[in-house]
Amino acid sequence: MWSGSRREFLRAGAAAAVGLALHRCVATAQAPLGQRPNQDANLEVLNPRGRVPLSFIIDDSTCLVNMGHFCMPQFAEYAPNSDEYKKPWKTWPREIPDAFLRQFGQWCGEHGVKGKWSVVPCPACVGWLDRELPGWSRKELLGSLKLVRDVMVPNWDIHPEMITHTRVIDLATGRPMAEISSATMENSYPQTKKSVDELAAYMAYALKILKNCDLPCEGITTPGGFGNRVKSELSLAVHQAVRDVYGTELPHYFKYISEGKESTRPRPEHVEGLESDDPRATVSVPGGTGDWFGGWSGDRQPEGQRYANDDATEGRMIELVERGGPAPMFCHWPGLYNNGAQTGFEQFKRIILALEGRYRDRTLWMKTSELARYYAAAELTTIERTNGQVMLAAPFACPLFTLRVPTAHKAPPTLAHQGQAIPLAEVSAERDLKEGTWTRRKDDLVLCFDLPKGRTVLSV
Repeated sequence: MWSGSRREFLRAGAAAAVGLALHRCVATAQAPLGQRPNQDANLEVLNPRGRVPLSFIIDDSTCLVNMGHFCMPQFAEYAPNSDEYKKPWKTWPREIPDAFLRQFGQWCGEHGVKGKWSVVPCPACVGWLDRELPGWSRKELLGSLKLVRDVMVPNWDIHPEMITHTRVIDLATGRPMAEISSATMENSYPQTKKSVDELAAYMAYALKILKNCDLPCEGITTPGGFGNRVKSELSLAVHQAVRDVYGTELPHYFKYISEGKESTRPRPEHVEGLESDDPRATVSVPGGTGDWFGGWSGDRQPEGQRYANDDATEGRMIELVERGGPAPMFCHWPGLYNNGAQTGFEQFKRIILALEGRYRDRTLWMKTSELARYYAAAELTTIERTNGQVMLAAPFACPLFTLRVPTAHKAPPTLAHQGQAIPLAEVSAERDLKEGTWTRRKDDLVLCFDLPKGRTVLSV
């Protein structure tokens, strides 16, 4: 749950030897990349529609349960000397009501906001979302799950944030481990090497609960420092678990925060079989900001101006947009609700309105799965040019694939897949690009089209 700077990250890590590994690693020392294809250096895959992708990554969310309230005493049991866990959690509401979720989801829908929203399957050991949630009626639980499906699923990826986000579950018994230590808290699990199969089994347990709830899923969010010691195995395990439970072609995960000048581009890992009928890759989708609303516990004073000020001239989101993005915001769900005050949500709305006002024609909201697919296609599609034709061999289909092609040829471009023409229409400016269009930029053509899986031929 880290939200500070790199310096603060290192300082906090040294100071928290007796505390829980709540922080997220910055986006370094990740899993191996694997295979990469040939790509003509004179051609360039641009951002989708030539716009900077925006996304909003929300952690510690679930149905009804206020994770700030219920996580606090469990973390305090592990680290009783930490001031972070001595806060008056009993005075905080146990619930983040569906009325707030509906208000949030509808407002975001009206403004096109997309991203990732976690659903912790057994939130802080309170209960099981596919069975019972003690403290709430069965009708309330089913109604909350329906609300997530109706209001959130259309614009948000749903991820498990492992099983409980607090205690490690013994998969043989379905109960929390008896010992309470760093080895049995999900935020710092595992403390020893684990195999890909062991990690995948743990993730699959969480995924199956969401599947029982009729929630779609293409990826996973790690709770805090989960997997810090097994980053390569973690990436492979995400692929294995999400494919096994949901049959997802291109699994992705959120674990890392990119700081400073670090890239915020999603990162395809363990890539293999690009020329086969079954290519394999796991995509790491990083966040790009700290959490500057109310924090994981929801009791901090929001600092929304750190994302963007009211005229969108300063802030981390402005920095990311101006350098070409992607620009993925990050926060925790209790930090938007703020124990009922909703001050984080109010500041969030001002940030979105500011971004709209300045960057409406330069940005595009995307879910994390859409980011993962786009940048996987951008990196993993073979792109070769010969005799006035560009040959694209795509291991994954990709909507809104946007390509810059240098050419002095004045005739309109043509596009074909397996002998079938893909219609292209000219538009007057790059801001008007959408699927199936092209425009001219000095000595370049810029094309935007839905790239099919397999071989596609562009004639320019």
